[in-house]
Amino acid sequence: MRSIKNMSAPSMLALVVGAFASFQPGVAAAQDAASEDTGGLEDIVVTAQRRDENIQDVPVSVTAANAESLAAAGITNVTNLNNLSPSISFRSTNIASSTSNIQIRGIGTVGNARTFEGAVGVFIDGVYRTRSGQALSNFLDVSGLQILRGAQGTLFGKNTSAGAVLISSTRPEIGAVNGNIEASYGNYDTYLTRGAVNLPVGEMAALRLAAVFQGTGGNFTNPNGGHLNGNDDWGVKGQFLVEPTDSIRVLLIGDYARSKGDCCYATWDSVPGATQGLIDAFTLANGLKLPSKVRGAREAVVNPLTINRSKDYGATLRAEFDIGNGTLTSVSAIRGYTLYQLQDADFSGATILDLDENFDSRFRSQELTYGGKIEGGLNADYVFGAFYSAEKLTMSRNLRWDTQAQTYWDIVFGGSGVPAGTANAKPGLFSNEKMGGKVKSLAFFTHWNVELSDKLSAIVGARYTNERKTGYQFTQNFRDALFDPLALAGVMPGIPYNLKTTNNSLSGTLGLQYKPNEDVNIYATFNRGFKAGGVNLDVNAGGIPGSVVFGSAGIIQSPVYKPETINGYELGAKVDWMGGRARTNAAVFYNSIKNLQVAQFLGLQFQIINAPTAKVYGFEIEQTFKLSDALTLNGGVTWLPEANFGAAPVLLNLSKRRFSTAPKFAGNLTLSMEQPINDSMALTARVQTLYTSKVFDNPVNDLTQNGYALVNMNLGLKQIDSNWQIEAFMNNVFDKEYTTAHFNTPLQGDDRNAYLGQPRTYGVTLRGRF
Repeated sequence: MRSIKNMSAPSMLALVVGAFASFQPGVAAAQDAASEDTGGLEDIVVTAQRRDENIQDVPVSVTAANAESLAAAGITNVTNLNNLSPSISFRSTNIASSTSNIQIRGIGTVGNARTFEGAVGVFIDGVYRTRSGQALSNFLDVSGLQILRGAQGTLFGKNTSAGAVLISSTRPEIGAVNGNIEASYGNYDTYLTRGAVNLPVGEMAALRLAAVFQGTGGNFTNPNGGHLNGNDDWGVKGQFLVEPTDSIRVLLIGDYARSKGDCCYATWDSVPGATQGLIDAFTLANGLKLPSKVRGAREAVVNPLTINRSKDYGATLRAEFDIGNGTLTSVSAIRGYTLYQLQDADFSGATILDLDENFDSRFRSQELTYGGKIEGGLNADYVFGAFYSAEKLTMSRNLRWDTQAQTYWDIVFGGSGVPAGTANAKPGLFSNEKMGGKVKSLAFFTHWNVELSDKLSAIVGARYTNERKTGYQFTQNFRDALFDPLALAGVMPGIPYNLKTTNNSLSGTLGLQYKPNEDVNIYATFNRGFKAGGVNLDVNAGGIPGSVVFGSAGIIQSPVYKPETINGYELGAKVDWMGGRARTNAAVFYNSIKNLQVAQFLGLQFQIINAPTAKVYGFEIEQTFKLSDALTLNGGVTWLPEANFGAAPVLLNLSKRRFSTAPKFAGNLTLSMEQPINDSMALTARVQTLYTSKVFDNPVNDLTQNGYALVNMNLGLKQIDSNWQIEAFMNNVFDKEYTTAHFNTPLQGDDRNAYLGQPRTYGVTLRGRF
């Protein structure tokens, strides 16, 4: 028998086509046999194609959840979206502006860089968030969420090459007074309080106000006292809806969020380097206890303590006008995002290198779409759209040698025979870096679903994108460059630059959709995704790297990187069967990537290159069974036989290697129960298992995290068709220890530190509606 492992992508496509073709008669038979059954799965309405549709009728791989489903799954922000689908993953390390990455089917932003835009776009109320870190705040008055796989450029203003996450706020309701409240408390002093109220304003308008307060004391322990990686956040949102006529709807949304904490510099020193003994000696000399080297102890020491503060705010004006057989929609937005961090850059109890960093993003966008339907000789649904956005980025960073820096460098260089004092690392400011740039995007797009017969439809879309980016950096050094420790160590700062790049792209989609009956939907699509190039905003972007990972030693790097394109092929099927009590959604996919943008942190600098080629293909399935009126079983599997860089000398050790954080296999299985115990009360329970196979979890793919499983549980009591619910929850029930990312520890040679996954957490939640 031919090995599945060695099957080609076309063979996989053929296998799935055959399987669903043979499955169709069974579906019809099951439907006929259970025609009297009314206890089937509920329809899920999505807006993946800019209109309300049953998720089973959409020729796109979509996972969707409403507010109730998000609450049941314990999803409060984007960090744990894999609770919904194994195809999606999220990773964030220490700097939210540049290290928060979302991946779908193994594809996403590869590595960290301040200038990177996500391959997976996050849209909140139709407005693109330029940094995934802007979506880290807890969901506030959210009505639902959708995860779309594959390029979405012909339907959304901002192009996304790997997928999109759509988050929608609960709209104000005219003529109604209602609201909700939620309060939760758990271990590590974790708390969450949020609520919303809806108020009518006359007969044609409504006002909705919401607020959230949340925080945690941190799940790392400092052996010298206290906890690390904590935060306290709050946010508010206001919405005003007016409908002066049946054909006009205007919605104004304003939001403001703040975060303050010391996240996230407490890490585990997983691979001690050559200077570890020296670092430990410095830590003890500072009168501090050393952290345990045992991963499960979750101990760390940072000196000085870190500070992380951010603000995210903006306003959106959405206006809808019903004109003819369609709707003209305007979405105007302005947003701001600021971040300040005081960092212990050596990640230890030693006092060697400190830095503070400011990041500021100012963004505005305008999107116009007209969507409608043609009926008659040609039956079609269509969308025409235009999009413009502009973003201004401003960053600055101050680097300071601390009290033990001079001794550190004297010892390090002394091993090479360099006299003590040659390197000038006396305490104080030694460098001020200023970076920034502008991004302007203009796009026109259209998307059509054309009926060829009562069962067959064609999918056609096109997009033109023009992106212009500028970037600059200049550095003021306060020490003689001849005696700069970093220069003596071989890291030559880049020369100042002020560069620009322009990219133009034609992309689109083409496909067929076949619906033999109301319970089966088979589709085949081609999508071309595009992500513009840019200018690497880093002081060393045009310098000589201190670590030889990409390219050759001594070669000056270019700050400009090329655009990335993805040609994606997908064959999928969506089937309701067993009288509507079972639902199977499956797809096989193949993605050919050109000039994949890869960013890596090499211990002292961020570097960006383009991998000439890469390839990702695989299979995914989502399955739901309604076992009884009280029990529902959900499962999902994503299998990626290949998610690899192509062969290229520029990649060195990454050539033909697998992407980091892209497991070959990921899956989840969830059993949910809602069992009435009398006429007014019901017992609720949920048990979920999440599994991820072995992955590379560091930039140069030489460290791995073995496969692991997590178990989450909750148990509650609720009023049937009423207002209140109380629930106890526990996540990572068996307290599994695992890493989420490794990185080269600054100034410590081959030392590696690691970010750890969440430990066991538990608590109680009370929810109410009025």
